[in-house]
This record gives sequence, C-alpha cells and structure tokens, in this order.
Amino acid sequence: MAKILIIDDERSIRNTLKDILEFEKHQVQLAENGKIGLEVAQSTPFDIIFSDIKMPEMDGIEFLGALKVTEVEAPVIMISGHGNIDTAVECIKKGAFDFIEKPIDLNRLLITVRNALDKNTLVVETKNLKKKIAKRHQMIGASPAIQKVRMMIDRVAPTEARVLITGENGTGKEVVARLLFEMSSRVNAPFVEVNCAAIPSELIESELFGHEKGSFTSAIKQRIGKFEQADTGTIFLDEIGDMSLSAQTKVLRVLQENELTRVGSDKSVKVNVRVLAATNKNLKKEIEAGNFREDLFHRLNVIPIHVPSLDERKEDIPLLVSHFCELICTEQGIQPKVFDANALTKLQSRSWTGNIRELRNVVERLIILGGQAISQDDVEMFA
Repeated sequence: MAKILIIDDERSIRNTLKDILEFEKHQVQLAENGKIGLEVAQSTPFDIIFSDIKMPEMDGIEFLGALKVTEVEAPVIMISGHGNIDTAVECIKKGAFDFIEKPIDLNRLLITVRNALDKNTLVVETKNLKKKIAKRHQMIGASPAIQKVRMMIDRVAPTEARVLITGENGTGKEVVARLLFEMSSRVNAPFVEVNCAAIPSELIESELFGHEKGSFTSAIKQRIGKFEQADTGTIFLDEIGDMSLSAQTKVLRVLQENELTRVGSDKSVKVNVRVLAATNKNLKKEIEAGNFREDLFHRLNVIPIHVPSLDERKEDIPLLVSHFCELICTEQGIQPKVFDANALTKLQSRSWTGNIRELRNVVERLIILGGQAISQDDVEMFA
C-alpha cells in the first residue's frame, strides 16, 4: 500500500483518481491547487504525487520547481488535459517522473503507479546498500598511528597524486584506497580494483590492458581491460608486488604517457586514470632481487602511506570490537551483544598476526559461540 497525494483543481478528477487508487488499496490525500499541495507534501511523506498542470494560484510546473528545492523525494506524475510533447518534455526536464494525458487511461495510470513504486524501492535499496558499504569502509581507531594515516588521507585524497599503500596482510589497505577514492574529485567516476596476486601471470596483461579478437587462442572477442574501464576514474592495483615484470613495463608506459595498447593491437588508446597501488611486500628488497622495476616504484611512490599493524595500535581494539560487533549482529540477525572489560583486555593481550581481518573473524566467532555478554572465559575458550 502506497501513500499518494493528488493535486488537481477539478473535484471530479480528484475524486475519480481517489476512488481508483483506494480500490487498489492505496492511501490517498487530496489538494485543490499547487500551493496547498506543496504545503501538504512538505509536512507529510508521500510515496507518489500526482499533479495537474493548469491550476489557479500555483500551477503544476511552478509546483514542480518549488518541490525540487525541498527535501521531498517522492516521484511526481504530471497530468493534463492540454498536453503536448513540449509540455511533457518540460515536465520531465524539471524532474517529473512521468506525464499522463486526460482523459486518463486506467491501465496507463496503474502501470505508472507501479513503475513509480518500483523506483522508490530501488532508491531505498540503493541508499541502504550505500550505508552498508560505507560501514564496511570505515577507518576505526583513535590511536596516534591511525590518526596519522587518517591525516594523510585527508590531505592526499583531493589531489591527483599517485599513492602507494604498504602494510601487512589484513591491516586495511583496501579501506585506505576506498577512502582515497571516496574523498576525491573522481568519486562519481569508476573505481576499478585489481588483485594482481589473483591473476595468472600469463593473463595479467590481457586483464589490465585488454585484448583484440584473435590475439591468442581463447580470445574469441575484443576485451576492454581494467585501465580502460577505469578511464576518468581510479584504478586500485592491489598486491602490485606480485605483478610480472612484463606487465610492470606496460603499467609504466601508462603512467608515463597516459596511453596503453591492447594485447594483439598496434594502436594506442588514451586513458585518464588515477592510480592507487598497495603491497604487503618490501618493494625496495624486491628491486634488489630483480623482481620489481625501480622506475615503476618511483612512479607509484609519489605519496607513501603505511598502514600500521594491529599489534602497533592495540589501544584501538575496543573500538574495532564494538564496530565489528554491531556490524556482525546486524548481518547475522543476532540480538546485539556486548564484550565485558575483561574480554577486551584479554583480546588486547594477544598477538594479531592476521591483523584487522583476524580480529573480525574472532569477533564473529565469539558472537556466534559466546554468551549474551561475552566474557574473558568466552575469549579463552573460543578465540
């Protein structure tokens, strides 16, 4: 059941629409002109708003413009007995969801209502998904070590500088990359993540730069690589220390010339990409061993950000436990639990070789297996 506002100066139209929509089990409220309709829409939340165009005091076009500057997000469906293509186009440009001509066709009306409700559902789902993603990509902690990382992100994110993120496995290097992207001017462009360690060395070049049809046995069609997919946006090269020397050479060219060549092609493709890279390896040692190009290292290492291990910031463990506890209980549909002070002290006394990732797994295990108030005994038994 939806809550619907109908704005029309003709009583017969208002009542007809009200009868139809109430028969479909919707809740309907009426307004006789745009001025009254605007006041009602601002004071009461609606799922859909119907508005006539020709009305006294404030017509539908004026109503649509006034509504746009408010926080009302309900889709507006314009109705008119004097409609034409130009009017419909003007309404859509001003933010209307749809346009229906009088006399109103019943099937057209009901389909439009269904489509508007589907849009509302999609908007809500998208907002919820964004909230979930935002919760996953938070930097939790107040220790000096993590404050330093947060300060670097704040200063570097708005720039176009390349960033090399270093740290042990599980410390949150991806979170740093995501925050750099979300706080950048490229936030509305693509964010493309590549795990260099997960791609076989013989496929890494095709994955990064794409290939032409027939360039090798299994190339049955043209493929656009990750760098082209990230054009105008950001590419995150995770575990770049595991990239083959051949691929490193091509990445270097992209960084130097802002262009690439697909596998099996002799044509260059221009790209505009901000590059973020991460590794758990000591790249200087990898350079000495001949496994990593020194010139590529200097191209990537414009701004170095080192993410501290969890053992270097154990004072953040209570905050992290609280964050993970809330997140996991919500995901699992479990009644919220708490960790008592002795349990937290016990967790802080441990060595965390798996860092944040290991801590999250332990918190999830304790939530599932421990009591309502998780104690030191629970930690000793299950962690």
